[in-house]
Amino acid sequence: MVHGKKVVVVLPAFNAERTLQKTYDEIPFGIVDEVILTDDASTDATLSVAGKLNINHIIRHDKNKGYGSNQKTCYLKALEIGADIIIMLHPDYQYSPRLIPSMADLIATNTYSVVLGSRILGKGALKGGMPLYKFIANRVLTSIQNLLLNAKLSEYHTGYRAFDARVLQHVNFESNADDFVFDNQFLAQVIYAGYDIAEITCPARYFEEASSINFFDSVVYGVGVLKVSIQFLLQRLGLASFEIYEMKDAPVKKLVPFKETQTSTNEVVVKV
Repeated sequence: MVHGKKVVVVLPAFNAERTLQKTYDEIPFGIVDEVILTDDASTDATLSVAGKLNINHIIRHDKNKGYGSNQKTCYLKALEIGADIIIMLHPDYQYSPRLIPSMADLIATNTYSVVLGSRILGKGALKGGMPLYKFIANRVLTSIQNLLLNAKLSEYHTGYRAFDARVLQHVNFESNADDFVFDNQFLAQVIYAGYDIAEITCPARYFEEASSINFFDSVVYGVGVLKVSIQFLLQRLGLASFEIYEMKDAPVKKLVPFKETQTSTNEVVVKV
């Protein structure tokens, strides 16, 4: 715990066999209370590796649903077990788990509601091996989004994020896309709801085992990002209304619309 608040780390996994152990070993369990891993129907031995670790909750989709859907399952489970602070950490070892204490503390002290690990602050991105075309796309898209969303972030595309659980209980993240655009929609929702966002410098690691979307998927993602930004502007100006900006205050649902099957003491299968 941090300042009496329960800290839960969620690991949205897909084919993370070669990097999961390294990621898990660096999690600071002095403050992290529980870990949730959701496996999106990996085709490698991710589940086998996870089963050998002391992960509190292992959830697997019986078929691949996408990165966004994986996060939805993670967050619903984290809320269900009473998390106060939820930290999404990719199990591909691209982001350093050693930043978790700093990110959690900013939320636990009510300084910020959301904290992002930014690869762009400082010189972490290119130094860590980010491909040049991705760096340029990141900068262009971020500039456009800052203008349309009336915000000032160094990047919108990091996968390292920490949240006050109350944010997840408020924004309608379940209506977001099941693919990579989920991340961008979520930040747009956070900004629309008026939550304060902090960024801390995060070293990035790009290597063969780290997951990374290909050029085609990057283009599709970029188009999706522009769509999110335009929709946000239309919503803010009152010219249109989109479901993702309908905030909620309902009780947390339990892994719906999935059906659960308990397979072991800490593993659950979710059928989609």
